[in-house]
Amino acid sequence: MVYGPWSMVILKMQIILNNIGRRFNRDWIFRDIDYTFTIGETYAILGPNGSGKSTLLQVLNGSLSPSAGSIKYSLNDQPVEAESVFKQLSLAAPYLELIEEFTLDEMIDFHFKFKPYLKGMDKEAVISLLNLDGSKNKLIKYFSSGMKQRLKLALAFCSDTPLLMLDEPTSNLDAQGVDWYLNLVQQFALNRLTIICSNQQHEYSFCKHQLSISDYKK
Repeated sequence: MVYGPWSMVILKMQIILNNIGRRFNRDWIFRDIDYTFTIGETYAILGPNGSGKSTLLQVLNGSLSPSAGSIKYSLNDQPVEAESVFKQLSLAAPYLELIEEFTLDEMIDFHFKFKPYLKGMDKEAVISLLNLDGSKNKLIKYFSSGMKQRLKLALAFCSDTPLLMLDEPTSNLDAQGVDWYLNLVQQFALNRLTIICSNQQHEYSFCKHQLSISDYKK
């Protein structure tokens, strides 16, 4: 159990996989995964490009149903339905798009209509964290790919949720951006249930547990 910055109570959260498998047509992407993810721990889902890391992450966050097996979510020993687990998680991934017609100011306001701010954070703090004080009124479509990735990460890290999922978190980031990401990890990730999909060690070197997709190819 973990006392989290997002809550004034002690939280206990788990994701339990029982013989989970997912297939595309007749081909299995992965099979027979038995695994438990627990709050307060950090996990890396590893594998080469195209191996199924993102597919497993989408099963974990409830946006895809498993083709076999079962997945159970619990919060403080109470079951959470797969359709509702999105309320407990923050996600940053290359396939998630920002609303390009919004300004930075509008994008932050829109995001935090659906997720509460982490304690001590507000819009100005997020903008300061991004070091984009002069870009409040700039349209997202004019941001560089690196600026967009930083914004995705900041929105996820600064949302008040016990579950944090990141897919290829340093995509489009330069060396300075990687250091910025690792600083966010130290500030905002380590007391949550954090899951990283990656094939680059600098993205997940802090993770205590590793799950290799290759071990579940049959």
